[in-house]
Amino acid sequence: MNQVNEKQAAVSGFIDIAKQQTSGDVTRENLDVVLKALIDIASQKNWWSSDDYPAPEGDELQARYLIHEEPDSTFALYLNVMRPGKKIVPHNHTTWACIAAVEGTESNYLYERTDDGSKPGHATLVQTGEKEVGPGEGIALLADDIHAVRIEDEGGIRHLHMYGLALEKLHERMAYDLENNTCKVMSVGVQTRRSGN
Repeated sequence: MNQVNEKQAAVSGFIDIAKQQTSGDVTRENLDVVLKALIDIASQKNWWSSDDYPAPEGDELQARYLIHEEPDSTFALYLNVMRPGKKIVPHNHTTWACIAAVEGTESNYLYERTDDGSKPGHATLVQTGEKEVGPGEGIALLADDIHAVRIEDEGGIRHLHMYGLALEKLHERMAYDLENNTCKVMSVGVQTRRSGN
């Protein structure tokens, strides 16, 4: 089996595991199984190289590639290539998510919302943890979990991101402004590229 077919078979097997584990109520235990399987395919560094998935160019700090998406936009797998200095503000996903490192370390900052959400546009958060995600590691997030991301690794990162629903369909994600205690609907960010193998 050549590398492309091997990768496609592995991604297909991973998607099957994700479907099995998230067919009912999604728990942290379910996501731990999905994350372990994602870490396994992320460990195949030659599948996710810059030859197939080039790094962002010029002033861009992020390139995002779609690897797999079901016809109904569920089970969307992306490869994120980010350069040092990239920051993503605290946000939720409104769907479950798993992130596994191929190369480089991504700094994740975890938060809990402390207000009751009754005042539109207002939100207060408290940081509850921090997790460095490097090769052989990952992080799993439930729909309401809130995290922020910073790329401080001088070499940048290549990480696989798996979502229960495609990013382009997540119209109710919230982005949080810690300084002003505000929140607003989050944009999808950089445009997803559909090239690569």
